[in-house]
Amino acid sequence: MRNIHTDEITKNIKEMCIEANLHLAKDVVNAITKAEQTEESDIGKKILGQLQENMDIAQKEDIPICQDTGMAIVFLKIGQDVHIDGIAIEDAINEGIRQGYTEGYLRKSVVKDPLIRENTKDNTPGVIHYEIVPGDKIEITVAPKGFGSENMSRVCMLKPADGIEGVKEAVLETVKLAGPNACPPMVIGVGIGGSFEKCAILAKKALTRNLEEPSSIPYVQELEEELLKKINQLGFGPGGLGGRNTALGVNIETYPTHIAGLPVAINICCHVNRHVKRIL
Repeated sequence: MRNIHTDEITKNIKEMCIEANLHLAKDVVNAITKAEQTEESDIGKKILGQLQENMDIAQKEDIPICQDTGMAIVFLKIGQDVHIDGIAIEDAINEGIRQGYTEGYLRKSVVKDPLIRENTKDNTPGVIHYEIVPGDKIEITVAPKGFGSENMSRVCMLKPADGIEGVKEAVLETVKLAGPNACPPMVIGVGIGGSFEKCAILAKKALTRNLEEPSSIPYVQELEEELLKKINQLGFGPGGLGGRNTALGVNIETYPTHIAGLPVAINICCHVNRHVKRIL
C-alpha cells in the first residue's frame, strides 16, 4: 500500500491546468506544422502560419493559447494499492482547478447552474472521470475543453445493421454540420460501443491520445486513416476558409456493446487540443 496525500494531487492539478492552457502538446504542434507544409490553399497556409505564431507567442509570454481556456476535464486512473490521505479526492481536484485558473489568470467559464447561469468565478467544478486500475500510482490527465467545438459534438444511437458504413456516415455528417464553427483544423475523437454515456466518454478520452500513436487495433487504425482522408476532402480547410487541412487527426476508441445497439459519439476539438498527463 502506498500513501498519496491530496495536497500533492491539488498541486499537480493546479500546475497542469496552467501548463495545458499555455503550452500545446508536442504531437498537436507537429500536426499543425505538417499541415502548413502540405496545405495547398494560400489562405489556408497563411492561417496555419498564424496559428503557429500564436502558439510561439503564448509560450514566450506565458499567456493562454486561446481566450477560451475551457472547462477542466480530468481523467484519473487510481491504482488499487494506493491509499489517499487528506481531504476528499474530488475536493482536492477542484481545489487544484480553482488555484490553477485563479492564480494562472485563466478565463473562468463555468456557471453554477446550467439554466440560471451564475458564474462560479473559479472555473469549478471540473468534470471528473475515475478509473480503478492495478498498481500503486495515480495517472492524471487534464484536458481543458473549449465549447465552440464541444457544441458541435454529437451522440448517435445507430442500429447494428448500420455497421461500419453507418459509423463513417455519422462522423462525416457531424463534421459537415460543424464546418467552420469548430475552429478547424479540428481533432476528432470518436467513441464506438458501450452505452449512451460510455461512447461519449470514449470519444472525449480519444482526444487525449497522442496523434502520432494510431490505434493498436488494425481495422480501427484503417478507419482512422480513411476518415481523416475523407474529412480533409470536404474542403472546409483552416479557419473554414478553404483548403485540404480540415482535420489534424481522427482518434477512435471502442468498447463492447449490447447486441441491439451501436452507440457512436463524435467529440470535436478545435486545433487547440489541450491535454497534459502526469503520473504520481
